[in-house]
Amino acid sequence: MKRNSSADETETGFTDAVAITASADCEDSAFASLGESLAEIRKLDGVIGYILRGNASAMLDLAELDKISDYAALTYQLNESSFEISKQLNVAEVESVLVEGGNLKVLFMRIGENKISVFMEKSASHSEIIKRILTWEI
Repeated sequence: MKRNSSADETETGFTDAVAITASADCEDSAFASLGESLAEIRKLDGVIGYILRGNASAMLDLAELDKISDYAALTYQLNESSFEISKQLNVAEVESVLVEGGNLKVLFMRIGENKISVFMEKSASHSEIIKRILTWEI
């Protein structure tokens, strides 16, 4: 189901998940291509959802509506922590981070100005997801 909620925002909902897109970056081909790639990745077994954040917009698709703020906070912390680690170690910008917990994995990546977090079950193949993101035509 698609519905325009305002001139600047488009919301797309699914029966078992929520997907929200703010359209300011949708004209950016990299943001749009990454969004398409993540929509396909979301269909893979074990993928719980994703957050894509551009300069002016964000796109998310998560199965658990009650955990949106938790996933957003985790994405923010991964972004900030990777920046601090690269600064402290005096290395180039960190391009990707994989965090594994007891039953959840989070893949955080920077593609240009876009930041991606993919949330998955621990058994899901993060290497396949990385491959799909990096080989998607931008």
